[in-house]
Amino acid sequence: MLVHVILAALALLSLAITLWQWLAARRFPLHQRAADTSFAPGVTLLKPLKGLDPETRGCLESWFKQDYRGPVQRLFGVVDEKDPVCEVVRQLIAEHPQANAQLVVCAEQFGPNAKVSTLTHLERLAQHDHFVVSDADTRVPPDFLAQLVQPLRDPQTGIVNCFYALTNPTTLAMQWEAVAVNADFWSQVLQSRTLKPLDFALGAVMATRRQQLNEIGGFHALVNYLADDYQLGHQIAKRGYRIELCPVVVECREREQGWREVWAHQLRWARTIRVCQPVPYFFSILSNATVWATGAALLGSIQPIVEVQLAPSFYRFFHIEDFEKGAEIVVMIATWKALSFVAITTLMLRFLLAADLMKQMLASKGIGGVATLAVVKDLLQVPIWALAFLGNTVVWRGQRLRVLPGGMLVPIAPKQP
Repeated sequence: MLVHVILAALALLSLAITLWQWLAARRFPLHQRAADTSFAPGVTLLKPLKGLDPETRGCLESWFKQDYRGPVQRLFGVVDEKDPVCEVVRQLIAEHPQANAQLVVCAEQFGPNAKVSTLTHLERLAQHDHFVVSDADTRVPPDFLAQLVQPLRDPQTGIVNCFYALTNPTTLAMQWEAVAVNADFWSQVLQSRTLKPLDFALGAVMATRRQQLNEIGGFHALVNYLADDYQLGHQIAKRGYRIELCPVVVECREREQGWREVWAHQLRWARTIRVCQPVPYFFSILSNATVWATGAALLGSIQPIVEVQLAPSFYRFFHIEDFEKGAEIVVMIATWKALSFVAITTLMLRFLLAADLMKQMLASKGIGGVATLAVVKDLLQVPIWALAFLGNTVVWRGQRLRVLPGGMLVPIAPKQP
């Protein structure tokens, strides 16, 4: 009976955490715009690039179509001048001759984080004191820059970032990942913010100033870390600056991916979070509503079945010869019904809240990913959670790396044939 009580308590706890996340998300002014956009300092966009997929051109072009009052410098960095993305960048620059844009070859690598190496090169070419760093797969609305920089009016704001939505999940595996991004991730961030001010940044898009970068040693200080976005926000927050969230959501447009690629991405993400915040990530399993509810239902159903088989006279003929045994079976069946009720209620609410969060995140763009996959996502999250603690290697941009305690990276040399 003790195990039944523990599992029921864990299922109810996970449900309470899920409701907490939903309420925190509901209170955030997602998609709302600031009415006053008169603050428009000069901005340098730093865009590290590698490789080309069908979504790349549309994502990059959205940064050329910004309705922004101030000057914008666009710096696109690549490691190899033969990278196929270079031709797309050159075409976009030719199509927008009025734009201050440049393709920069950043061949020299300063450390294992190739993205930060590229940012280090681009930082040196920046003409303005406000920087915006953006991933290659982000597509933004025309008013995005105007909205993003507004919190930087306040000198105590050190960095501004925003949530992102996976809007083109073309495979079942990507739909599974879309649940994690479009329903769970952003609500968990907001839940964390109810406990303490944010001390990390979200990497899809980040805006900061040259002053804050100089205080932490520039991008070069992050070149040996896996989670450069986390470290950038963390180092700036340590110096007393606030981290703000812009309510405007950007789209992440990814190429088509199968289960192997999505699994590797989720595992890298999990190990990144585990390295950055090991204790919170360890206890994050408590918020897995599906797992605890399913466990409670299964355990509650097995024992009554066994007991009924051992006492057929009670169950089949309603004749109790052993009153003590019969009472025990009645308690078991009642327990099973109670646990089943808790499990069904938890699973239904998990589905409904996930669907609502995805609807909020994607607004009128439709549901990117099927909300019913929330249950599948939760079940698959258990082995990912375990593997996050059982290994310290990740594959990133085609390179195999070992993550040391604290988040530093060490490249793993390929095996000799």
